[in-house]
Amino acid sequence: MKLNTRKLAIIGMLGGISIILGVTPLGFIPIGPVKATIMHIPVIIGSIVEGPVVGLFIGLIFGGFSMFQAYAMPTSPVQVVFLDPVVAVLPRLLIALVAHYSYQGIKRAFGPDNQHRGRVLGAMLAAALGTITNTGGVLGAIYIRHAEFYAEKLGIDPAVVGNTILYGIAIPNGIPEVIIAILVVTAVVRALQKFYKHEL
Repeated sequence: MKLNTRKLAIIGMLGGISIILGVTPLGFIPIGPVKATIMHIPVIIGSIVEGPVVGLFIGLIFGGFSMFQAYAMPTSPVQVVFLDPVVAVLPRLLIALVAHYSYQGIKRAFGPDNQHRGRVLGAMLAAALGTITNTGGVLGAIYIRHAEFYAEKLGIDPAVVGNTILYGIAIPNGIPEVIIAILVVTAVVRALQKFYKHEL
């Protein structure tokens, strides 16, 4: 697939937004005792509006920046696990594929007679599944590949790492992240309809 000027501009813009969200408090929305991240949302939007290749490039920028951040400006002792590309990059690439194909699948299921409803529900599903892919992919990779190291750095029993990740991070952070992603992605996709017309 050829990357035209518009697609390259979208990659640069949304990739840049992901980085800005990562280095500023804008990337985290405090909800009670937890903080929900929105850094993955540009990947979802890019995948919906410009296709999976554009989404993959944005995901690569997001994942690459996560690795750089873990190396150059870590904020916790466990952040070193993000030097592993399976943790930092692979889930961000999968976001693009999951978001794009879930959106297209719902849109096709509703057919040409219900395009508006298909786009809205498709954007909602893409946002939810893309967010779950990010959260589940990153935390799952940490558990599978770095459970003992994670337990050592946090000073916890390795036997409870799975429960700590699931009940301490995945569920309390993941649920608000899904809700925020659905609201933001749906609003952005609907706003972009006027520019993309029948392409979305």
